[in-house]
Amino acid sequence: MYFQQIATPGLGCLSYVVGCPAAKVMAVVDPRRDVQVYLDIAREEGMRITQVVDTHLHADHVSGAHELASRTRAEILMGEGSLVSFAFRPLRQGDVLTLGAARLTVLSTPGHTPNSISLLLADTARSEEPWMLLSGDLLFVGDVGRPDLAGGELLEEQVRNLWRSLRETLGHCPDHLEVFPAHGMGSLCGRGLSSKPSTTLGFERLSNPMLRHESLESFRAALLANLPVRPKSFSHIIATNAKGAPLLDRCPLDRAMTPDQFEAYMKSGTAVIDCREAAAFGGMHIPGSLNIGLERQLANWVGMVVDPQADILLVTPDDAAYETMTTELHRIGYDNIYGYLSGGIGAWVYSGRPVDTLPLTPAQRLKARLDAGERPLLLDVRTPAEWAQGAIPGAVHAPLTDLLEGRAPKPAEEAVIYCASGYRSNIAASFLRRTGAAEVSALAGGMLAWTRAGFAVEQRGT
Repeated sequence: MYFQQIATPGLGCLSYVVGCPAAKVMAVVDPRRDVQVYLDIAREEGMRITQVVDTHLHADHVSGAHELASRTRAEILMGEGSLVSFAFRPLRQGDVLTLGAARLTVLSTPGHTPNSISLLLADTARSEEPWMLLSGDLLFVGDVGRPDLAGGELLEEQVRNLWRSLRETLGHCPDHLEVFPAHGMGSLCGRGLSSKPSTTLGFERLSNPMLRHESLESFRAALLANLPVRPKSFSHIIATNAKGAPLLDRCPLDRAMTPDQFEAYMKSGTAVIDCREAAAFGGMHIPGSLNIGLERQLANWVGMVVDPQADILLVTPDDAAYETMTTELHRIGYDNIYGYLSGGIGAWVYSGRPVDTLPLTPAQRLKARLDAGERPLLLDVRTPAEWAQGAIPGAVHAPLTDLLEGRAPKPAEEAVIYCASGYRSNIAASFLRRTGAAEVSALAGGMLAWTRAGFAVEQRGT
């Protein structure tokens, strides 16, 4: 049997290749949209991709099922009753998929979505007994799937479904099963997921707090407490997956634009994302552009800030960064990428067009100002958990997600914004500048720089 886990950094997505080199067939489970990695494995191992399985209708990334089916003629399989508008082979409790020595047995495990499935995997060349559980978004390393993504009207039903799937369906499974989930660290489908990509069912029964509840009522209360924020991109991604994602070769062609072409698109309302690092963006950028740098979780932040239907232009430091950025955006269904500024910000400057700056305030300068009695508005855009661990004296808490959704007031005075390291503060500051706040700067290096400079923090508590 052949088995391999494929990780997608940032989004925390985990997909799987299961097959049998002797039988020369393989299946891909929960594929990401950029599918070359699976095609490479098939070629290198001498196997043919015959089946593509999505364990559920994904909310955080666009499935690669249709991309793979188009390139390999593989069959698409999903849980029976999945609310999609394309043809697929429905999988029911107890169905068996055989790929040479690899045998996948379907478990119906609703809860994260109404039609979620999990897959018991056996290597029959070694034993008839299941060896692994591909748990989809039912069970993670350290948490369980969130039940709210299918919609508020289904929430109570999904909580009960999740409870039954975990206690009854998995209750019949042995402790020695290795668990391989569809998401890990970085995913918003669970809370505080471990960086470890797999676990065992026995260890989760011992250590996962969500598996230790004795009543549905206590399980419900814990499950619904502090759910991760839902990016605006999730609804778009669900709708895209329900229709079947457009093939990538139908997306707009990559285009290197002159400043004249770039500006013409801007005038039509196109969003400009500048993915350079914070200091470069602060020194000089196109007015109205958003700074979302090339960082592991950039796709999640784009999903918070930019409308999924928006037409997008990119400012990148080089061609390689453009390729990386487009791949990340395509993974979450942001397909309307019309090109990038050829020559980067330098071409814009040399064309004589206006530029803007975003001041970065060093920690030492901010401390000197505060000591001198100056009182700029300090906005802490970190999460409540980070805020509880301590903040700069006099700061006001305005979590970035609240600010982006308009639940935090726009500063009417000079504001210095900070986060943990400076990444989120630049997102917040560029967003506020775009919406009309003039006197905004970001704390260079964020709380990391502040504390390493030896400056005091105030304990806030919860």
